[in-house]
Amino acid sequence: QAQLVESGGGLVQPGGSLRLSCAGSGITLDYYTIGWFRQAPGKEREAVSCISSSDDSTVYADSVKGRFTISRDNAKNTVYLQMNSLKPEDTAVYYCAADYSFIVQAMCAHTDYSLTDYWGEGTLVTVSS
Repeated sequence: QAQLVESGGGLVQPGGSLRLSCAGSGITLDYYTIGWFRQAPGKEREAVSCISSSDDSTVYADSVKGRFTISRDNAKNTVYLQMNSLKPEDTAVYYCAADYSFIVQAMCAHTDYSLTDYWGEGTLVTVSS
């Protein structure tokens, strides 16, 4: 059965860094558009960053541009989210998602998450001093 497994979350001080990983099991991530999303307490889920399956083009939310970087390692069947200069407002559960059909712009723009092929269980990131 295909699944996505996130890891790398934790507690970090403001200004610190974390690297989240999204590993595919029973699914070859290279064939899928991958997105990182987050949901803070009491807030809607939102797109953070997405990466294309075809040319590795990327999309970032304005709130994370210049601080977060999404990347793939196809040999490890893993997608990463490097998060630098973390702020308290980055605190959220971070989810990765995979879709075979969405182009990268649509992956990060759509909000009907039931349309997305696969979701991970999420990993908690807490930014606090």
